[in-house]
Amino acid sequence: MTSAPGTAPRPATLWPVGIVVAGLACQEVGASFAVVLFPAVGALGMVTLRLVFSAIILMIVCRPRMRGYSRSDWMTVVGFGVVLASMNMLFYEALDRLPLGTTVTIEVLGPLVLSVVVSRRASSWLWAVLAFAGVVLLSQAGSGSLDPVGVAFAAAAGACWSGYILLSSRSGARFPKLDGIALAMAVGALVSLPFGIVSAGASIIRPSSLLLGLAVAVLSSTIPYAFELLALRRLPEATFSVLMSLAPAIAALAGLVILGQQLTWVEALAIALVIAASIGAVRAAAIRARRAAAALPAP
Repeated sequence: MTSAPGTAPRPATLWPVGIVVAGLACQEVGASFAVVLFPAVGALGMVTLRLVFSAIILMIVCRPRMRGYSRSDWMTVVGFGVVLASMNMLFYEALDRLPLGTTVTIEVLGPLVLSVVVSRRASSWLWAVLAFAGVVLLSQAGSGSLDPVGVAFAAAAGACWSGYILLSSRSGARFPKLDGIALAMAVGALVSLPFGIVSAGASIIRPSSLLLGLAVAVLSSTIPYAFELLALRRLPEATFSVLMSLAPAIAALAGLVILGQQLTWVEALAIALVIAASIGAVRAAAIRARRAAAALPAP
């Protein structure tokens, strides 16, 4: 869509950014609520509740078409669902061992490294190094309390997050509207189901668990994934990746307000470094885009 002469096209550019940030806020608030449910159903039980309810909601709302797709299309959406389930299980296992802000700060290294690789510019590594320095500082600040297994889970979730970004974009291109995320969520729910049942047992079907699980599903999966898929159709993968790096600040705020997880000044500085890397990468990508547009011949 082009803007009329004399008008700025900023709203068409900014609204996808806005829904990404809104999705992140919902996701971190939902993650905070999920922590409350961990004692009842465990991390894997929480993942199952989240994905199953999200799949039911999206399948009812979207009513995705099941015919007319190629084998490659189905392989893409199945891979998307497997990565989605893996990312969530790893993230919640990390969250069971680490504070929310710390978990998300480690996790966002995956998307940030993806943005550097996609940009294919050596200068972009500056922002990756800055973000990595923030994570190192964070680990030093919490050296007496950080669970190494939790750190490993968070890092693995970050790697899956990179795969999620790529497969989400490809699914959005192959499936109309929100059909791709609805089908992938159904696959993810099926993948997580045996893990959740074994982990939580009968407690997973208690009314209180189901009610809170539904709330977490809406906040942490249904709204954010739908927003992200819509944004990925209008934002480059690199820009989307660095925007997701704002998650540590939102997660730290949610952890503070909802869970009472305090931050030291060193931890706050570490998170600020990751956010600075995100802002730097976004600005660099915008500058490159403007220069590329200016270099194009006039029609």
